[in-house]
Amino acid sequence: MTAVAALAKYAPRYRLEIGEPEGSDWLRVDQILEPGSPELTELLKRDDEASSHRSAHANALSMMSFYAGRAPATALLLWALEGHVLDIRPQNLWVRPHPGHGIAAVAVRSADFLPGGLETLYDVVLRKHLLPLSEELHRRTRAGLRQVYGGVAAGCAMGFCAATREDVTVEPAYLLERWQTFVAKAPGGLARLGDVEVAGGKLVYLRNTCCLYYTSETGNGTLCGSCCLTPRDERLTAYEGGRPILTV
Repeated sequence: MTAVAALAKYAPRYRLEIGEPEGSDWLRVDQILEPGSPELTELLKRDDEASSHRSAHANALSMMSFYAGRAPATALLLWALEGHVLDIRPQNLWVRPHPGHGIAAVAVRSADFLPGGLETLYDVVLRKHLLPLSEELHRRTRAGLRQVYGGVAAGCAMGFCAATREDVTVEPAYLLERWQTFVAKAPGGLARLGDVEVAGGKLVYLRNTCCLYYTSETGNGTLCGSCCLTPRDERLTAYEGGRPILTV
């Protein structure tokens, strides 16, 4: 549990509550993943209310980017730093929706580790969680599956990038190598959907897909710092200059 608790020093997104949570505002992830689940409907509803999306598929893309950047992020960073795979199988994982975007808190039944390495990580983060969730969002909203997977890739990348943006940092070159190891054979073709680069002494993510956040009333035409609609060299120049960015 010590290693898990220590991750909170990198950013609030990495804080995990240990133990089965109480209260009707918590949603168990295996229930979110059920076809037609009211839990997923609730997550989409909250994101739409926060941003006033112009379309259902834009709502799905925005929700996935924020969700993927929070729910599995602790497990990804823990693997990157320690090589351990935290047991975040859907039946052991809860999320509490934020009143606005994304997830306010994440809880696991216990801070247990699973045997195995990268393939196990792929199972608990992607094959049994984010990829089935993507397919359900695609089915519900007709959002392009490649675009939804783009949100998965961006969210997973934040598990590596955000740790180089806080007061307590990890050497960017090390986390870049860990990201490259993770993404090289990641299911869903995540390696084709964007790149992690070093810019301004920190890791940044350059998307090859668009989340359409700029089409929402909240986005008001503003592109994310990583958006593929901005030329790659302009994004890198902006990052090098320390421009504030919209992250998941």
